[in-house]
Amino acid sequence: MSKAIVNGIEVHYEVDGSGPWLTLAHALACDLSLWYEFTAALRDRFTILRYDLRGHGASGAPPGPYDFSLFTHDLIGLLDHLKIERTDFLGVSLGGMIGQHFALAAPQRLRRLAIANSTSRIGAEAIPVWQERIRQVEMHGMSSLVDSTLARWFTPEFRAARPDVMQRIGRLIAATPPCGYIGCGAALQSMDISAQIAAIRHPTLVLSADQDIGMPAALSSAIAAAIPDARLEVIASASHLACLEQAERFRQAVLEFLLAE
Repeated sequence: MSKAIVNGIEVHYEVDGSGPWLTLAHALACDLSLWYEFTAALRDRFTILRYDLRGHGASGAPPGPYDFSLFTHDLIGLLDHLKIERTDFLGVSLGGMIGQHFALAAPQRLRRLAIANSTSRIGAEAIPVWQERIRQVEMHGMSSLVDSTLARWFTPEFRAARPDVMQRIGRLIAATPPCGYIGCGAALQSMDISAQIAAIRHPTLVLSADQDIGMPAALSSAIAAAIPDARLEVIASASHLACLEQAERFRQAVLEFLLAE
């Protein structure tokens, strides 16, 4: 287990493979193990950095609230620790939000940006939803969110066909430190960089899924429309964690993008 002290916390990370750097950031209530199969498939082409976000996995989970400046400086601090001058970046959901902030804060450290099942703005209508989830965690713990979260993250057909994946991701959700989830929930409620992302000039791939009820495809379309020359791809027959539900199609789309001239 590799750890680094950056930005005032201990960050757990893993490095695999060889080639140019590719940094992966996971979704809320997951950890770097989300990327296990993805890393195994791409490690012969990239040196892959996976890390547990603040408040997740084996990284530090200080009391919140958190904000995206903290997440961004966690990432930059980790890159500095590993002496990574420039990297490609792929983030899912919360990880995709961090990627957008990273592109704006440190454009010289980024080569290509891939944003999956994410958004540039949490609307006012979603804030009561996040506040209710936070209250539920405060009262009943993270295990109380497992069933409802899995129902949002995967299609009914996939949940029925892959109970092994449901058990694996359910364990990640339940194991997320409550203060980490609550801290991230506070950050999400203030997420709105929709007016700023037009300044991103990196090659950008925006991935969404046709059955993602948590981050509908329209939110990804808005990101792709705002970032100059961004490419949008909608993955069929998948929900929020399309990186698992349609893993081969997801990997193919990302790989084609990263290897494009």
